[in-house]
Amino acid sequence: MARRSRRKHLVPGADAAMSAFKAEVMRREGFVVDPGRPDDVKFEVAQSLGIPLEPGYNGNASTESMGQVGGQIGGAMVKELVRMAQEKLANGNP
Repeated sequence: MARRSRRKHLVPGADAAMSAFKAEVMRREGFVVDPGRPDDVKFEVAQSLGIPLEPGYNGNASTESMGQVGGQIGGAMVKELVRMAQEKLANGNP
C-alpha cells in the first residue's frame, strides 16, 4: 500500500507565507495570480503548457503532465530562493 505524502511545513504557520511567496514568484514569471487563491495558478500554468487541468477530479491526467505543471511552479520558487540566498551572501549577510 502506498503511503500518502504529508505536505506540511516544518515551521508552524508557514503556509500563508509560502502561499504569498508562490503568488509573488509566479506573478513575476508572467502569470495572473489571485493573491487570495495562489494555488489556482496551477490552472494557468497548465493552460500555458497545453495540459488540460480542471478544478476537481483529474484522474485521467498523466503523472508526467502533472509533474510538468508542478515542476514549473516549484522550479521557479527554488530559483528565486537561490537568487535570494546568493544576494544575501554577496551582501555579507549570513
